[in-house]
Amino acid sequence: MSTSTPGARSTASRPIDLEYPDRDGKPTSDNTLQFKWIVTIKEGLEALFRNDPDVFIAGDLLWYPVLGSPKIRTAPDALVAFGRPKGYRGSYKQWEEAGVAPQVVFEVLSPGNTKAELRRKFEFYETHGVEEYYIYDPDHGTLEGWIRGDHGLNPNRPIDGFTSPRLGVTFHPGAGRDDLRIIGPDGRAFPAILDLFIDRDAERERADAEHRRAEEEHARAERLAARLRELGLDDV
Repeated sequence: MSTSTPGARSTASRPIDLEYPDRDGKPTSDNTLQFKWIVTIKEGLEALFRNDPDVFIAGDLLWYPVLGSPKIRTAPDALVAFGRPKGYRGSYKQWEEAGVAPQVVFEVLSPGNTKAELRRKFEFYETHGVEEYYIYDPDHGTLEGWIRGDHGLNPNRPIDGFTSPRLGVTFHPGAGRDDLRIIGPDGRAFPAILDLFIDRDAERERADAEHRRAEEEHARAERLAARLRELGLDDV
């Protein structure tokens, strides 16, 4: 016969203090080509939704879908969670995000990825509610996509010219290595991060040149006004 102390809480009902690490000890990428595309996709999405405060985007962020199960986790190369505010996270704990699972995830492959690893990731995303899943292999130029249907994630073919229902971007994989165009709703392609810096530098140079031209015009006008005053013609 069991007894209990009045007012005591059952240990079974108490929340268990568990750790949910922000890092899993794995590198973000295995090579520069993979890293280039992770950054290109993630930053392109950031730019696309920069004015929407309720779209959270992250790269290589651990996602914990189940409270009390810190071993159930993965870190997509890029994830998009609609309906969640922008801001800092050490990890994406779904129970702290109103139960919202990231709706769109991307993986960028490297030669080190195994079929078993990809199968585990697919099962994770299918189990935990991802609506759109894309895998890009920059070494071979291939892009694959899956869209959630009534019975889970279904392959989306053909992918060339396909527009993401959630993101509004259109995919155009090329014919070879390192050749993918992701076109935003405005018709502009996601630029590589280096191109972003080049564009910013060019814009800064144009702005500096315009500023110098304005200063030179102002100085020229001042000199002319001073000369007219010397000649007594400033009131003419």
